[in-house]
Amino acid sequence: MRKRYSIVLFLAIICLSSCVDIEERYSFKADGSCDVAYNFDMSHAVAILMNLVSDSVAATPQFTIAKDTSLNFYAAMPDSTQQKLTADEAKLAKGSNLNINMNLRQNLMKVSIAHQAKNAADLKYYLEHISKVANSSQLNYMSKETKAIKGFDAGQLVSGQNYYDYDITPHKFYRLVDKEKFNAFLKKTKATFVAAKAMLIETPYKLVLNFAKPVKTINNKKALVSADRKTVTLVTNMDEMMQNPTVMDLKIDF
Repeated sequence: MRKRYSIVLFLAIICLSSCVDIEERYSFKADGSCDVAYNFDMSHAVAILMNLVSDSVAATPQFTIAKDTSLNFYAAMPDSTQQKLTADEAKLAKGSNLNINMNLRQNLMKVSIAHQAKNAADLKYYLEHISKVANSSQLNYMSKETKAIKGFDAGQLVSGQNYYDYDITPHKFYRLVDKEKFNAFLKKTKATFVAAKAMLIETPYKLVLNFAKPVKTINNKKALVSADRKTVTLVTNMDEMMQNPTVMDLKIDF
C-alpha cells in the first residue's frame, strides 16, 4: 500500500502546471522514431512549502519519503487505474518510463516521463493522450493523504496540458494552442497560479527539439535555431503564456 500511495502521488505531480520548472525535450531520429521526455523539477516549490509547514507536520512519514528510481509507467499504476485504460492507452503507458528523484527534507523533487514513439503517428497519439492517462490516477485518495500540507490541494493543482492541437508527419511538427481549451485550463488552475506568484514561485518552461536533419522553416520568432539548424529551443514561462498563448505555437518543417 505504501508503495502504491507513493506512485499515485507522483503520477499526479507530473501533471502540475505551476510551481515547477518544466522541460519538454524531443529527439527525432533518422528512422522516423522520436524520443520524447517531460521533465518536471519541483525542488524550489518544495523548499518554500517545507518552510511553511510546522516541525510536527514535517516529521510525519509522508515527509520522510526518499526515492531515486525508474520504473515502467504502466506498472506504477494501481490495478484499478490500469483497468480503466483503453487498449491503446495501456500500450502508451507500457511504452513509457517514470523516473523519480525525491527527498523532501533535502528540498528535492524531480519527476520525468520518457517515451519512444515509433513514428509520426505514434508520437501524435502519445502527445494527445499522455495527459489523460496521467490524470486517470486516484487523485482524490492522494489529496486526502496529503491534506496535512498547508495549501496543497492535488485536485486543484493537477490539470492536464491538453490544450494543443497537433499536426505531425515525417517532415513536419506543428503544435498550435487551442485558446478555448487553454482558457478552460486557466480557469481551473487560476488559484494555483495566484498562490505560486504570491510565494514568488516562477513557472519557467523550456522546449527543446533535436532533429536528424536541418530545419527548413519555423514560424516562431522567439524560438532559437542552432547554427547547424538541427536544434530548436524555446524558453518562456507561464506568465507570458497567460498573456499570449500563441507564444507556444510552432510550425516546423524539416
